[in-house]
Amino acid sequence: MPLEIPQLLDALNSVTTIPIVPFKKDKIDWTGHAQNIDYLMRNNYLDEGRQRVIAIAGTSLIHHISETKQLRLIDKTGQQIGDDGILISGVVPNPIRQAGQLIEAQTELSRPPDAYLLMPLTGVSNPEGVYQQYMEFGERYGTTCGARFLYYFRQKRDLSAVIRLLNDSPHFIGVKIGTGEEDVEPLVEGVGDSGIVMWGIGDRCTRPAQLGAKGHTSGIAVAFARASDEINNAQRRGDYETSARIEADIAPLEEIRFMNERVYNYSAVVEAMILSGFDDIAAGTGGPFNPRVPAEIQTQLRRITQDLKRYH
Repeated sequence: MPLEIPQLLDALNSVTTIPIVPFKKDKIDWTGHAQNIDYLMRNNYLDEGRQRVIAIAGTSLIHHISETKQLRLIDKTGQQIGDDGILISGVVPNPIRQAGQLIEAQTELSRPPDAYLLMPLTGVSNPEGVYQQYMEFGERYGTTCGARFLYYFRQKRDLSAVIRLLNDSPHFIGVKIGTGEEDVEPLVEGVGDSGIVMWGIGDRCTRPAQLGAKGHTSGIAVAFARASDEINNAQRRGDYETSARIEADIAPLEEIRFMNERVYNYSAVVEAMILSGFDDIAAGTGGPFNPRVPAEIQTQLRRITQDLKRYH
């Protein structure tokens, strides 16, 4: 049975882990992916017995994975976590009809996603079109498939349209902020009780939490789950000093991931996983358009990874 929306929103006030999908010679390493999901499920340090939230999304490289492979990826991930975790499926909305077809197919899986994260729209658009198109999209697939949607906010000009969307559509239950801290308060105030406002730029999230964001996404949890979980535990109890201290520990890795418009978002995590030497996670050999990092970045990551091993 799907979670009721209040239960789902409470579950999302957590760490949404976005594991890299490992590749070998541009082919998905299915065994390695299963190993990474197993690591995340077994190493759950969230307090109060909270469930792990796993999203297959941008850091997973869904933009470079065919619809058929995405369907298989969500199917295998869902079956592996079962009812012991929350599953979010990232969906690229270009073209919009194709996105709808993928949602229809994923809804029919034996263990469908609990929510769908609509990735940033590419190509030409305007705020009026964003509001109109997603209102129609949400109504169609929310009604026929029971889909719940999270909006990935990356265009500042769309702020008012996104607030209207979350207030007007019962099928859009939250927004993931991918712009900057300055947009947290306007979104929190504008969305109100209509949905969750999540931080979406990694584990450097103490200040966004203080400003009102609930939960955050993490691309490094697949290697350092304890750090991400303990940051969220601290924030939920209002202990921003502890949150900031752990954030400072992981900041050097996050700085590399997000430098130069997120150029090493995927590959820095892969490199850290390789350098860690841990045998319970699988890094692969680099993904499409995302080879292993240059030597100078590897040198930095070697030192950083040693400092973070205690969070594995």
